[in-house]
Amino acid sequence: MDRRNSRIGRRSVLVAAGAWVALTATAQPTQAVMITQEASPGPDRPAQRADQAEQAIVQRYVRTFWGEPQLQLGTLYWPASLLEQMLLGRWCYWWQAHLLDCAVDAAHRARTPERIDRVLALARAIRVRNLTGWTNGYYDDMSWLILALERAQRLLGIRFGEAIADLRTALYAGWQPNVGAVPWRSHDDYYSTSAIGPTGIAMARSGELARAAALSEFLQTRLRDTDSGLIRDGVHEPDGRADRATPTYCQGVAIGLETELATRTGDSIHRRRASDLIAATAARLTDAGVIAAASANDSGLFMGILARYLAEAALALGDTTAANIVHASARAAWEHRAEVGDLPLFGMDWTRPVTVPDHPGTFAQLTHSSTGRAANLSRDLSVQLSGWMLLEADHRLTAAGH
Repeated sequence: MDRRNSRIGRRSVLVAAGAWVALTATAQPTQAVMITQEASPGPDRPAQRADQAEQAIVQRYVRTFWGEPQLQLGTLYWPASLLEQMLLGRWCYWWQAHLLDCAVDAAHRARTPERIDRVLALARAIRVRNLTGWTNGYYDDMSWLILALERAQRLLGIRFGEAIADLRTALYAGWQPNVGAVPWRSHDDYYSTSAIGPTGIAMARSGELARAAALSEFLQTRLRDTDSGLIRDGVHEPDGRADRATPTYCQGVAIGLETELATRTGDSIHRRRASDLIAATAARLTDAGVIAAASANDSGLFMGILARYLAEAALALGDTTAANIVHASARAAWEHRAEVGDLPLFGMDWTRPVTVPDHPGTFAQLTHSSTGRAANLSRDLSVQLSGWMLLEADHRLTAAGH
């Protein structure tokens, strides 16, 4: 990050970590929480709803990293165990990248010093916690992070030149010219939409239109399902074994890539591809116009990612179907939320009320997302980020008159 006094030494972090562990070793367990099935009407303006979703995640999930005030990360679950509060468990780079991206959304919606500081603190902590700097061996992870950092730089004026350069170099190094794409991870033969789509968006935004167009071609020729018109999850190359699943976020990043290419090249083929994919998504991956439900764990983010790029297509291309899906999903997610402390708690299925335990109020009685769609209450940060991302997308569209 190109900002004075932004560097934090690894030694100071380790010292702080030791102190943090000592201070929290005798901490009390997470307090009981009261969950209300009958949520109040709440605010009706999209900006206010997005603000409440932001507050809910900041209060429940965002913590200082190892006691260092300039570092913040999100716990993966809420309520969090002591180990989870210390952020010593599973490292989920791409969830943190999306947390950062949502923090950028909020700061762009209503810029405040606190929000700008949060964007900086989240970015710094990702770098420190990742141990290997900004990069790792997963091209999908790195592409999500470069998108968040580039938006922070472009929309907020926060300079992340070094970080963006490191990540861009790593993505270019992953390019496989014999395939015409980047794989899911280093030295792997699986080429996933989750890596190709956001990498293509990042390349288009950096001016690498030829490579971005090549990634679009790969999605269309190797991963498009001709029966449904949707984009598949991925394919092994060179043997051609495909994962035929068509999750929502694959459609989201493909729509995002075609939108970027349509606006930057003026080539009508990309506008048509985006429009066709939006129509296929509306027909096959919505329920009464609402984005289809997630199942568990990582898929909690899938719905919000689709909403983000549907909003981009509506804003850049004037696609009314895309806008309608976002608005319908936002209304449904808000109407079916539960409330904890007057702040929203979203489920994995936006068409159903969040399922509250029979005797809510204790840590143990909260239902984990792995129990599936029937128990629509999730502790996962991923699910709550989807709700926040959706409401920010709804606000952007409404503010632009869509």
